[in-house]
Amino acid sequence: MKKLVMGCAVAAMVALSARSEARPSGSMAYARYNAPQPKCVDREVGVASWYGEAFQGNPTASGEPYDMNELTAANKSLPLGTQIKVTNLKNNRTLVLKVNDRGPYIPGRFLDVSKRAAKQLGFEYAGLAKVQIEVVSYPKHYRQRLAALESPVTVPNRN
Repeated sequence: MKKLVMGCAVAAMVALSARSEARPSGSMAYARYNAPQPKCVDREVGVASWYGEAFQGNPTASGEPYDMNELTAANKSLPLGTQIKVTNLKNNRTLVLKVNDRGPYIPGRFLDVSKRAAKQLGFEYAGLAKVQIEVVSYPKHYRQRLAALESPVTVPNRN
């Protein structure tokens, strides 16, 4: 009986405790900028911008150095490593990018792309574009986390 009461007390404490802020090990940039609870949006429309020379070589939230000549993007909430299909709604150009950074931090924008991506999507000179993003694939660690949340939890009977 004592074990049952203790087990219930521990379960109640875990259920009522604050959410953990633990993050996976890795670079400080990853720990500082990785969103703790990324949202699962498979399709979204909004304004995109691009960033280039001023950030070249700076560490991204994933820990990789920023390279304006790669096909990468920054988003505030998608998991780092997510592959997204970006479509410029003005000219229908489409490109697959990897989310490796956080941002943009300017109100009204939801995606920053590399200079090369902006050029291929056709808005390098405009600076901004209305785009649609679609998730192509989430990173492996995130897919495993989603699968774990969706699978039923079984508690062994200890009678």
